Amino acid sequence: MTGTPPFPLRVAMEDALDATIGFVVDPPGELGHETGTLPVTPRVCQPMGIIHGGIYSCLAETLASMGTGRGVLPDGKVPLGQSNNTSFLRPCSEGSVHAEANAIHRGRTSWVWDVHMRDDQGRLCAVSRVTIAVREHGPK
Repeated sequence: MTGTPPFPLRVAMEDALDATIGFVVDPPGELGHETGTLPVTPRVCQPMGIIHGGIYSCLAETLASMGTGRGVLPDGKVPLGQSNNTSFLRPCSEGSVHAEANAIHRGRTSWVWDVHMRDDQGRLCAVSRVTIAVREHGPK
C-alpha cells in the first residue's frame, strides 16, 4: 500500500502475506492500474511443482486492495476484500508470474478489478475478478 493510512496497521507491510511469498508490487502509476511480479519458488508451489491456486488469488487480491487503497485512503476510507473469483488456465512451474490488475468499476462503496496473471512467455495462466468493499474506518 502506498502512502500512510489514516489508522495504525496491525501487521507490518514486510510481514504481510504478499511480502512473505516474495510478491513485488511495482511502483504506482495510473490510478486503477496495478502490476507486480512473483518469482516461482518451491514455497509458492503445490507438491506437483506448479504454482498453488491460492497464490494466484493472493496476487489478485493484493493488487486490487492496494489499488483501491490508493484511491480511497486519502478520504479516510479503507479497502476490504469482498469477493475473489480466480480461474486457473495453464500451469506455471518456473520463472516468474507477472500480474496486471485493472479497475473496471470505481464506485463509492466498492471497486471491481480484472486481474490477468501471465508467465514469462506472456501466456495467460490465471484470471481473477476481485471486488473490494470501500468502508469508513472505525472501531472493531
